[in-house]
Amino acid sequence: MKTQVISFNFKARYQTLGALQPNTKKVWFVIHGYGQLSEFFIRKFKSLEAQGIYVIAPEGLSRFYLEDVTKRSQGGSQRVGATWMTRENRLMDIENYLTYLNTIYHQELAGREDLDITILGFSQGAATASRWALDNKVKFNRLLLWAGMFPDDMDFDRGHELLLSKEVQLVYGTQDPFLNDQRIIHMEGLTQKLNVPAKVITFDGGHEIDEATLLQLA
Repeated sequence: MKTQVISFNFKARYQTLGALQPNTKKVWFVIHGYGQLSEFFIRKFKSLEAQGIYVIAPEGLSRFYLEDVTKRSQGGSQRVGATWMTRENRLMDIENYLTYLNTIYHQELAGREDLDITILGFSQGAATASRWALDNKVKFNRLLLWAGMFPDDMDFDRGHELLLSKEVQLVYGTQDPFLNDQRIIHMEGLTQKLNVPAKVITFDGGHEIDEATLLQLA
């Protein structure tokens, strides 16, 4: 058996909030977590639109039913979520979503060198956002990892070089069930390994986008 690889045109969707006007100063790319869809994730950033911020929410290229066939056949949920990658064929998935993110960026922001750009990654999206930042093909001012952390396999030397001149912020809820003491220690270790100034912001809440904290960051 031999695995073959093919390249072909691929259509994908993404969501936006607000409008990119000549007087727009700030743009946020918000990258969702595992099992979410951009259509619903972007609604959590509605308050940014009122601040004149243009919000762009890409969506993971692989979608799936959140419940298995048995549960759905017994009257369960028909909800669908998306993921950025799994361990299966992961390098190709990473390559594909980087191409997708770069294409959105250039389609939306071509010729706009005046913008203050934030890349926010939530949960699984934190690793996606980090890899996109290190791909070094788009301009941005801030990398914001919310309820997530840098990927273990990233090039930390390259990350140090590219992120030293950027604003890096880590945000999480103190009641987040996915960030226990061990995970927080691991997150701190990865940040120390990167060796860039990173501001840590916490809020009293769980695995969620907290609106008060969001407005503070805006």
